[in-house]
Amino acid sequence: MFPVNTHCSLPSDESCTIRVGPKVTLIQEGQRVGVGAQSYSCGECKQCKNDNETYCPVLMMDTYGSEWPETGIVSQGGYSSHVRTHEHWVFPIPEQLETNLVAPMLCAGLTAYSPLVRNGAGPGKKVGIVGLGGIGHFGIMFAKALGAETWAISRSRAKEADARKLGADGYIATAEEGWEKDHLCSFDLIINCASSSQGFDLAKYLSLMDVHGRWISVGLPEEDGQVIKAQNLIANGVLIGASHLGSRREMLDMLKLAADKGLRGWVEELQIGEEGLKEAMVRMKKGDVHYRFTMTGYDKVFA
Repeated sequence: MFPVNTHCSLPSDESCTIRVGPKVTLIQEGQRVGVGAQSYSCGECKQCKNDNETYCPVLMMDTYGSEWPETGIVSQGGYSSHVRTHEHWVFPIPEQLETNLVAPMLCAGLTAYSPLVRNGAGPGKKVGIVGLGGIGHFGIMFAKALGAETWAISRSRAKEADARKLGADGYIATAEEGWEKDHLCSFDLIINCASSSQGFDLAKYLSLMDVHGRWISVGLPEEDGQVIKAQNLIANGVLIGASHLGSRREMLDMLKLAADKGLRGWVEELQIGEEGLKEAMVRMKKGDVHYRFTMTGYDKVFA
């Protein structure tokens, strides 16, 4: 196991480390920090020791909705005023990044960033981002910042202006007849961030991939999903995979990139509390989010 080092941070407008354990070396008291969507793993397995702790097969603890095996306590995520977390899962926030704008980057941002860097996004590569939502808007932002030719892929052209502002070099609207024909066998990497699989013609999407191009899914649609046929893979030898969050190393690299490039999430702030949470859930179900909510006002509510 990792050495037992703990700290307590306040996820408010000024999130800071309140207290650290005697063996803590990665953070300091008073330092502004953030915690992402995962807050623990075993620390001893092959995956944990090779920057793959988000794939730990022994113990996976999410920051919200996970039950700690020894105590039965359920993690509450951003609904709590304070959190005690192992230092490995606590990340110093660069001073250039505003707290409420960087908060969604610790989950949605990392979810987009990790598969981009692990699959070679960069200069000379053509990268597509399917689904311009909370994760997808970070995907466009980071793919462009990494130097890739970046394309947004969405059903209609309703979000094209936003995609261009985020840095997209091109835009594909899949509701248009023959949308795939001008882009066959041209993408090195596509990150699928879509939250729905309804009307999703996977074969057409896969036809966009260059030989041995990579289709990586990070979105988790609630529907049954796609049927994958070998016949749809053989024409270009496309490789299909998925990705889950990202490592500590990737988190720190992502935050540095955002600070260096001046990247900011597109965030709407809502007040923590019954009304704010209700609005967030209702609008999220309706898809009325551009492109992430950050709950604020913890100091007032938990005073």
